[in-house]
Amino acid sequence: MATAPRSDIASHPDIVAMRERHEIAEGAATTSKAQAVETIALITGLYFAASPWITGFNGLSTLAVNNLIVGIAYALLMSGGFGRAYDRVHSMAWAACALSVWMIISPWVVAGHVSTTKTIINNVVVGAIGLLLALAAAAFGRPTDRASAHRMSAPHTGGRG
Repeated sequence: MATAPRSDIASHPDIVAMRERHEIAEGAATTSKAQAVETIALITGLYFAASPWITGFNGLSTLAVNNLIVGIAYALLMSGGFGRAYDRVHSMAWAACALSVWMIISPWVVAGHVSTTKTIINNVVVGAIGLLLALAAAAFGRPTDRASAHRMSAPHTGGRG
């Protein structure tokens, strides 16, 4: 009984494409701009979590708990500790965008009378900063020119034409 020749898995088109994506993501994550965005976003999330006690509206318990949970979630999403694969980091950055929008609208949406001047200014400013940082993080790792974008999306032809 003859067996079919086996190909080397290292040259499989999916492995090659995955390796290229990983190299792009790793290159983007190691730039000083990406590290600065990641650090500022982590500080932003931690500040948002602690903001009820820093700015003095911890008596508004529903908003204080909201800010604590959302701030920790934002810090964890944006810290980059969960993965360096671009697809995961990109998705986490978009989730952080959604959390930032929630930061902005939460004083009006959370139960109870919590929309005071202090809470509105705090949440809108921190939410806007968080949104800008999350959008910046979502932009990292994308191919910057048409040649690399084509190379990332072109199917592997196996050396044929």
